Amino acid sequence: MKLGMLINTDSNKEHIVGLTKAALAKGHEVVVFMMDVGVKNAGDKEVQALCSSEGVQCSLCDHSAHNAHFSTEGLPETIAVGSQYNNAVMNADVDKVIVL
Repeated sequence: MKLGMLINTDSNKEHIVGLTKAALAKGHEVVVFMMDVGVKNAGDKEVQALCSSEGVQCSLCDHSAHNAHFSTEGLPETIAVGSQYNNAVMNADVDKVIVL
């Protein structure tokens, strides 16, 4: 199974981390897309480490980052800085989506 996570808040880091680790432990893949103030999660070292894990794909909306005054400079290459197209691709490719 491939699990999608749409992250649009900056207050659920523990759920992002916990759900991702649980899904990976069960052999599932995880696709994370961050938008709105949820892009701020990309600045967290623990979230960055998860995005570097095998079986995890991460991206964020550059427009949302600009609106949230969040700099994408210096983010790991494992976090793609993209657009809502990345969100559309995630929704087309995953089996289930969780919104946090």
